[in-house]
Amino acid sequence: MTSTPAATRPPASRPRTRRPANTTGVWAGILFVLPMLVLFVVFRFVPSFGAIGMSFTDYRLNGDFEVIGFENYSRLVSDPIFRNALVTTLIYAAFYVPLIVVVSMFTAVVLDKLVWGVGFFRGALFLPYVTSFVLAGVIWYWIYSADGLVNGLLQRWQIDAVPFLSGNQWQVLGSLSVVSVWRGFGYSMLILLAGLKTIPTELTEAAKLDGANAVQRFFRVTLPLLRPVVFFVVVIETIAAFQVFDTVYVMTGGGPARASYSLVYALYDEGFKFFDFGYAATIGVAIFALVFVISIIQRRLLDRDET
Repeated sequence: MTSTPAATRPPASRPRTRRPANTTGVWAGILFVLPMLVLFVVFRFVPSFGAIGMSFTDYRLNGDFEVIGFENYSRLVSDPIFRNALVTTLIYAAFYVPLIVVVSMFTAVVLDKLVWGVGFFRGALFLPYVTSFVLAGVIWYWIYSADGLVNGLLQRWQIDAVPFLSGNQWQVLGSLSVVSVWRGFGYSMLILLAGLKTIPTELTEAAKLDGANAVQRFFRVTLPLLRPVVFFVVVIETIAAFQVFDTVYVMTGGGPARASYSLVYALYDEGFKFFDFGYAATIGVAIFALVFVISIIQRRLLDRDET
């Protein structure tokens, strides 16, 4: 048995010493996030839990309150005004959500295919989003009025004027949804455009070589890959539909005959017109619960796979 020379023996392994983790980057990140986190907690979480607690009280304008348990919720269930506002909001959402998703998707696809002037058209289409709802409401109120732009053109063509804001509930809510879509589609358009940019061009090119036309490529390749983004857009626009207030307040005031009386408008009236803050908080909790349940249903339907 021959022994290995000392010069050729592998050196003995030294025990590794753990170096302390560098936490400078972690603390720097926390410091950058902390201001927004504090604002989020103070202006989101605290008011939300405060509203839930207030819904169990008879809260008065001077700050006094009396705990009344579930009386506000019992009143909510039997309140015909709340039921009317719920139906109105659901009809409005049925107009608004599909329309804004289709418009946002169409403009995003068109911008994705452009080869020149993309920045200009992107900014021009996004411009209405930075316009206030009040200003948009004033502009569209004139467009919809009896002697406004649309009815003026209809009269030139010997067509009767359309009561956009004074007709039946379907006419009024459809007209209001068009205003909200015009004002708000730019945000969803940019989200969908960003999602389109992440789809590999090799997949669409392969489908094109297999003989698929543009419509088939969109529905068979693009749309399935874009489903998580579409789900996100549908959820945020559903939330926006249930929060509609500014446009209704400026253009119709909840009328005619409560045809556009939304849930948030009912909350506004109860809280700032009748000063029934406890019941207004109950309506706010109900809106949150409705949006939460609808979002879960939408996730089941639109986002079955992991995002």
